Amino acid sequence: MVQITRGPKIKVAIIGSGNIGTDLMIKVMRTSNVLEMGALVGIDPDSDGLARAKRLGVTTTAEGIAGLTKLAVWRDIGIVFDATSAAAHKTNSDICAAAGKVMIDLTPAAIGPYVIPVVNGDAYLDASNVNMVTCGGQATIPIVAAVSQVARVHYGEIVSSIPPRRELRLWEGRRKARRSSFSTPPSRR
Repeated sequence: MVQITRGPKIKVAIIGSGNIGTDLMIKVMRTSNVLEMGALVGIDPDSDGLARAKRLGVTTTAEGIAGLTKLAVWRDIGIVFDATSAAAHKTNSDICAAAGKVMIDLTPAAIGPYVIPVVNGDAYLDASNVNMVTCGGQATIPIVAAVSQVARVHYGEIVSSIPPRRELRLWEGRRKARRSSFSTPPSRR
């Protein structure tokens, strides 16, 4: 098991160069005090995620998990995030387990225990593969856990929606307009 201490950062690999994997890469690079990007892995050599990683100086491979194991950085990787699919996760998990790597499953495969860090993260610090549940579960379960400390919870539900594209474009336009108005000095508004 990888210990998170105040020493050198832990190198991570992210398998999956789509939106989820690429977003996670950016978050690791911009905000983590304990993790360091080791590699971004994909299967499409022309993916936007791999191109972005290369521009940022991150080691990449378009050969999936097999390509990752061939990289020089593989021996230094402590944690592998899997942002692929449930079907691919089984193979990825087996290879990482055999190499002694900790696997954080962002797929629906559910090979390891279900983990919601603020609720039960400490219970699985020694697990070699943890399942991060869905975003809906990560949003709802902590609230239900908190409320259940003071009252009995009989039922919990989350409802979310994605606005139609037209509304997203309108929202994005308003957001950009607000941002530019704040960057314009008051004397020029």
